[in-house]
Amino acid sequence: MIDPETQPGEPKRVPIVAVTGTNGKTTTARMIAHVVQATGRVVGLTTSDGSYVGGVRIASGDMAGPRSAREMLDDPRVEVAVLETARGGILRAGLAFDHSDVGVVTNVAADHLGLKGVETLADLARVKARVAAAVAPNGTCVLNAENPWTAAMARETAGAVFFFALDERNPTVRVHVEAGGRAIVLRQTGEREAITLLDGDAAAGIVPADEIPATLGGRAQANVANALAAAGAAIGLGIGPAAIGAALRGFAGGFGQTPGRFNYATVDGRQVLLDYAHNPHGLAEVAEFVRRTGAPSSVGVIGIAGDRRDEDIRAFGELAGRTFTRVVVREHDDLRGRAPGEAAGLLRAAVLAAGLPQDRVAEVLDETEAIHAALDWSAPGDLVIVLAYHPEQAWETLARRAGFAEPAEPAA
Repeated sequence: MIDPETQPGEPKRVPIVAVTGTNGKTTTARMIAHVVQATGRVVGLTTSDGSYVGGVRIASGDMAGPRSAREMLDDPRVEVAVLETARGGILRAGLAFDHSDVGVVTNVAADHLGLKGVETLADLARVKARVAAAVAPNGTCVLNAENPWTAAMARETAGAVFFFALDERNPTVRVHVEAGGRAIVLRQTGEREAITLLDGDAAAGIVPADEIPATLGGRAQANVANALAAAGAAIGLGIGPAAIGAALRGFAGGFGQTPGRFNYATVDGRQVLLDYAHNPHGLAEVAEFVRRTGAPSSVGVIGIAGDRRDEDIRAFGELAGRTFTRVVVREHDDLRGRAPGEAAGLLRAAVLAAGLPQDRVAEVLDETEAIHAALDWSAPGDLVIVLAYHPEQAWETLARRAGFAEPAEPAA
């Protein structure tokens, strides 16, 4: 629960929420922190973007490892700790805690394979499962029912399992709820979809998905899924559905709140989405947004880290070629062992292999120049997707071109 009583002279007990997964963990952690903070608690949050206490950043950079988590747990101001828990930190030094009150695993998908002894998805799942296994017996483990790797972690946790799914008909959810378990799902209610708590035979609506600003009117399904996971975590902390819904309605997901995660703006009449998608699974979530937006044309600025396997680079490029009307291929300035132009060349070849004509594929290695090239190549009303390696620099580029300070909300 969120408010354990501490007796005088006893060590302070800080409720811990640990969040891991291949994609979505940063946004999910921020959503959970936002919901808990709305209850009046001082939240200590560690993410790959920095550390925060009470919503104020106290350290910048990647703070998703165990050292930053320990520092947060030692901070006397913190009443609830929400800890993004990344693969690298787990491999390097394990977890910063023996047990958590809530553990969340958003998904497991191909990323970082071939690095640090993680060769297969099964290897990666074993790393992520450390978070599920660390949930206390009286705690809650929130798992993605639609991802077979995370769903299987239900066998590895001592906590109560809380599944989430975008599809209410998911068989794992149905069996779990019929057996008396709880789940958070997206339920069709008339013409809208609502985040809904299923608890045995009872169902409680929490919030329509399109009322959460970060979902961009429900089109950003990745953030709908993140909201499902966050709601499950909040319920595990003892927060009620009404309070969760009210807090999520205030989660805008703009650049200042979730930098590089589905940040929307209008630039020169173009719809622009900035995102940090860096693997095929993340790009698939962006592709769903492109499909739901239905813009007359789309231009994607894409790149991938040089330490990814050739097959991962090809999969990323082929999906981009099937998703966008035009593609601008850029390259990371950190080549990670590749020769200059090598990763971009592999990407470009994969985009072409997917069937996109040569005159619709450009190679502009510098990220800033690639953004300008994509905007110049598009027309008013088009959708421009910027998959950035340096989100802050990319946002500054867009801001200078459009003259805005914060992203505008998209049209319904």
